[in-house]
Amino acid sequence: MVNSSEVLGGIWRQAGLPEEALQFARLTGSEPVLPSSFAVGTAAQGTIAAAALAACELGHLRGTPRQQVGVDMLHAALESTGWFSLDGQVPPQWDEFSGLYRCADGWVRVHANFAHHRDGALRLMNRDPATATRADAERAMAAWPALDFEDAAAAAGLVVTALRRFDEWDASPQGRAVAAQPLFTIERIGDAPPLALPPLREDERPLSGLRVLDLTRVLAGPVGGRALAAYGAEVMLVNSPNLPNISAIADTSRGKLSAHADLQTEEGRTALRRLVVDAHVFVQGYRPGGIEARGFGPAALASMRPGIVFVSLSAYGTKGPWASRRGFDSLVQTAMGFNHAEGEAAGDSKPRPLPMQILDEATGYLIAFGAAAALWRQQREGGSWHVQVSLAQTGQWLRSLGRVQDGLSAAKPDPKPYVETSDSGFGRLAALRHSAQLQRTPAEWVRPSMPPGSDPPRWP
Repeated sequence: MVNSSEVLGGIWRQAGLPEEALQFARLTGSEPVLPSSFAVGTAAQGTIAAAALAACELGHLRGTPRQQVGVDMLHAALESTGWFSLDGQVPPQWDEFSGLYRCADGWVRVHANFAHHRDGALRLMNRDPATATRADAERAMAAWPALDFEDAAAAAGLVVTALRRFDEWDASPQGRAVAAQPLFTIERIGDAPPLALPPLREDERPLSGLRVLDLTRVLAGPVGGRALAAYGAEVMLVNSPNLPNISAIADTSRGKLSAHADLQTEEGRTALRRLVVDAHVFVQGYRPGGIEARGFGPAALASMRPGIVFVSLSAYGTKGPWASRRGFDSLVQTAMGFNHAEGEAAGDSKPRPLPMQILDEATGYLIAFGAAAALWRQQREGGSWHVQVSLAQTGQWLRSLGRVQDGLSAAKPDPKPYVETSDSGFGRLAALRHSAQLQRTPAEWVRPSMPPGSDPPRWP
């Protein structure tokens, strides 16, 4: 199994950041920290440390001394579980129709947390969404071949995947496409001078004065934006007033402004263009091609705001037959073989999810890392930049970290020692403190978490 320092070094060097900065990282703890046969603690710790250290390295480039960044593995893993409560109640994580279904020749996982996905899947099962029960859905699924249902769901724009073993995924066209890709890419997409950044004092967090537009919804993108806010960036979450959100938005909106802009209208597009011209980073996680269709793709933004860093998040990457498919962490885990492998490690061969949505969480911190790393390069080299990450590429990387012997025997730790509480627009919020400890300028969320549309679509 790869150790955490090697993991951080690999991420760091892929982005071309200065080697000497790595000596300022202090990583503590060891596997296992959560019950899993995979190195989920190492993945959480490595990506969080990379994000925080890259932010600090950008702060150093802006004229402040380097500072130590400490990340404890247990704290990082617990933060990556996404645990939170509102007014003392923990919201349910899953809709009753979400989860694994046994099929005629295997299993499929259905993601039903959004009503339109749930209702579409039930109609595909020939069940009435108004009256169907989970038992009805299970009976319907028993007659379907797993891959047939997966294909039918994809054709209908739904989010379903069949359970695969690692070898089955590796042999698939999409598995081969993902395996050929790096963990992330940072590409120069246009010419521009280095952007003038506001002066940075030694007592200011390293991303202070930077503006980030966060056009993401579930879950990796909002985690990335929340991390950038913790390191001092002014982050504005921009939601459509027409789209639903999940309860986790209460946790992931800490530190952010939260505005509405309907990109189906000229008014909404005009509002976003006004925001873009003063932004340093634009993060988007809509289905492939969706944001380009509204006039806000990477090339358009490089023209609109020369020098911008554009970050794209997808489920399955930019290559292969699944490049345009929607997807969520739980589905990617199932498709890629993780659920099958965890079941084998448990000894009962029953499909078993990872103990948290680590593909989302680690990818979220890679978003923050990639944004800071690209900003560092923009300051040194000029240009506009495009960072690309995907849940599947993060999954491929997680496999490369190796397995944790007897990891499933680890006890699930208590998050309470790491919880902080704050007032929010959703109620009294209890959630995990950030696990990256910046020695001189501690990470913090200054703005309270607020519902979508609480702020106007303009920079303060």
